[in-house]
Amino acid sequence: MSSAPTIDRRTAAHVLEQIAGLLELKGENQFRVRAFRSAARAVAGLQMSLQDALSSGTLAGTRGVGPATLQIVSELATTGRVRWLDELRAEIPPGLVEMLRVPGFGIAKIRQVHELLGIDSLIELEAAARDGRLARLPRFGPKTAENILRGISFLRQSSGQRLHHHALAEAETLRAALSRIADVAGVTVAGDVRRRMEVVREIVLVVVTELPPAEIFRCISEHPGVDEFAGQDERRMTVHFAGGTGAQVVVTTPVNAGAVLVQATGSDAHLRALAARAGELGLSLHGAALWRGSAFVPTPEEAVVYETLGLAWVPPELREGHGEVELAARDALPTLVERSDLRGFLHCHTKYSDGTNTVEEIATACREAGYRYVGITDHSAAAAYAGGLAVDALRRQADEIDALNERIDGIRVLKGIEADILQDGSVDYDEAVLAGLDFVIGSVHSRFGMGRAAMTSRILAAMDSPFLTILGHPTGRLLLSRDPYDVDIDAIIEKAAATGVALEINADPHRLDLDWRAAARAHAAGVTTSIGSDAHGLAGIGNMDYGVAMARKAGIGPDALINARPVEKFLAFARARR
Repeated sequence: MSSAPTIDRRTAAHVLEQIAGLLELKGENQFRVRAFRSAARAVAGLQMSLQDALSSGTLAGTRGVGPATLQIVSELATTGRVRWLDELRAEIPPGLVEMLRVPGFGIAKIRQVHELLGIDSLIELEAAARDGRLARLPRFGPKTAENILRGISFLRQSSGQRLHHHALAEAETLRAALSRIADVAGVTVAGDVRRRMEVVREIVLVVVTELPPAEIFRCISEHPGVDEFAGQDERRMTVHFAGGTGAQVVVTTPVNAGAVLVQATGSDAHLRALAARAGELGLSLHGAALWRGSAFVPTPEEAVVYETLGLAWVPPELREGHGEVELAARDALPTLVERSDLRGFLHCHTKYSDGTNTVEEIATACREAGYRYVGITDHSAAAAYAGGLAVDALRRQADEIDALNERIDGIRVLKGIEADILQDGSVDYDEAVLAGLDFVIGSVHSRFGMGRAAMTSRILAAMDSPFLTILGHPTGRLLLSRDPYDVDIDAIIEKAAATGVALEINADPHRLDLDWRAAARAHAAGVTTSIGSDAHGLAGIGNMDYGVAMARKAGIGPDALINARPVEKFLAFARARR
């Protein structure tokens, strides 16, 4: 393996964010804290690898990256560690750092409970929230204490999990490193990442080689970026890298690579269904191998496993034990959407509200990405916190879009809005304004704590609006950060089927909402789906891949997707409700 650790942009940005948080906990100058946070955003937004940005001088010339932060990133990329970060961690009680991960519990409150109550651990914080000490603090109260308890519970439930896009980046970095070992024939990312789970508990990689597993494990353990490793058995080991990345590495010979990859990819339920199918045919699938009696069945490819079991090959996204084996036996698996099926790029924000790019910049980038139309959907007036558009600003944007369409080739720009669904269920703006738009996404952005009945009624009322085309991020969840609001999603699905409102799969990897399990139910009910990027900058154009993955997990093909349709059919769909 290479002697230099492989550090990606996300890891470097995370380190800079950690430094900013620790400095703030120490009470350091806010300008210094903001400098590290600005550098973290700049590093995360790089359009090339961290190594290329360093070697080419691009990072040194990036706005927001100063000499001090550049030195830290260089040290991390070279050694896999930052000595100053280790020193900061030694100065701050580890419990305070852990508190930073409690949703909604900010730096100021952490310092307050530490200074006034002497609390420096999560256990002590929980006890103080339960016995009333937190509620008696200035600017706290019973509601804040209750929210902190919920945040602690959420943190414990999500501990050790990663968002899919983070896990995917980490897995690809490890795959590239393992691929550099001599005599390795191939490395495949398996497990939750390959099944495109929205939250990943463990990264799994399958290494195909004729080398003894012990030799592969020796090469891994000698890599300077490795913090610790442990063998699970003669063919599996768990390894943890600097920065927190961890993975299970499975080594197999080429002759059995197919069965090993099937086992390393499928959910427990999928593997049980395969084992039952094998038993029906007088075969057995155990020990990561396929057997006919005591005779080993070679499976150099996954397709051989499924073919031997009389099954069509099952796409990894469907391997969840939700009836896909039965469908494969009847050759009745659904045709799944591909990224290339999408013609329209929907749900994006520009500088008019809280985005970072102009309308033209977004349109040009979407055209280069292969889209034929783009729907601009800045925030509506009620979303003042996000720079929501007053009516006159919305009209100026409409004029700009008209002018742009006159001179741009290869893509059509549509006038849309992400309109807030207000507390009473009305859609922001009056009907005359909404009628002037090509389409409307309606989303809940406030009062998430409404009860189930009230929240459900609120959304159902909005779906009665003839101008509502798409219900955006229908449950409001933020993965590993905020639970969905309490809503009867099956009632929403039923209403969508009755009214013709499309339900969005929001492709922002922090949302991936509608959940793919509910999206499968919506698809079965005949509901039309939209994949919306929720892009706030050019980097967000890539979010669509995550939305496509969720649609595939839900068994959705292009026919059920509103933005897989040509622009005129998309517009006809929007007009049909008016």
